[in-house]
Amino acid sequence: MASHTAYESISVDVEDRVAMIEFHRPEVYNALNDAVMLDLSRAFDEIQLDREIDAVVVTGEGEDAFSAGADITEYAGPAEEHAHQEDRQELFYEMYRKPLECHAPVIAKVNGYCVGGGLIFAMFCDMRVAVEGAKFGVPTANIGQIPTGGSNKRAIELVGEAKAKEIVFTAGFIDAAEAERIGLVNHAVPREELDSTVEGIVEGIQSTGRKAVKNSKRALNYAAEAPDAETAREFEAELWWEQFASDERRELVDEFNEGE
Repeated sequence: MASHTAYESISVDVEDRVAMIEFHRPEVYNALNDAVMLDLSRAFDEIQLDREIDAVVVTGEGEDAFSAGADITEYAGPAEEHAHQEDRQELFYEMYRKPLECHAPVIAKVNGYCVGGGLIFAMFCDMRVAVEGAKFGVPTANIGQIPTGGSNKRAIELVGEAKAKEIVFTAGFIDAAEAERIGLVNHAVPREELDSTVEGIVEGIQSTGRKAVKNSKRALNYAAEAPDAETAREFEAELWWEQFASDERRELVDEFNEGE
């Protein structure tokens, strides 16, 4: 097992080709301050360099919160005291996208409140599995702000325009069951089943072609953001041939045929 310990607010452990990232600020519901975001950025940069990693799981310490979002103390005061915010928001946008752009599938294991910036981060993960008691919301309007970090487009992609507007405009919360119903999370499960559900997804990923999964992620991500269907199809065709020409494809087809 590899352990990356030189972080201030998170931990990163790699075992059996699975990277586990955990937020470590339970006293403030794992709020995402600048230190956490910088740690996350470096962690994903390191994971991106390790092509042996098959999957990444992100969670929060404790049972109260995945992440309660931004540390609001960093937003207090008049705008002129926050001249750095434009650069800061660009940094946050780049960080939020790193799970989506990671070569390996990234799963948010939502163990409690998933709010504001925490929800934005989770939305940019490939999958979300939540405990039944989890709460989701984007209460930015309550503090006179709007969602940022590219989250508006991402939210519409996941839950549709009308539901995204309802969640943002009301600054309210939805529970895990509703989040599952609208497609915000893949599974809402009892707390005692959270670990096993995530482990089952990871095992499913690892039981298939490793390169095929990663190329499938590239194709799906590109299709979601392509300007038109034909552009998405062309990129898909390129990846299809790349995968078809791989040793992995040949070996797995041979194994399948031998098993029949």
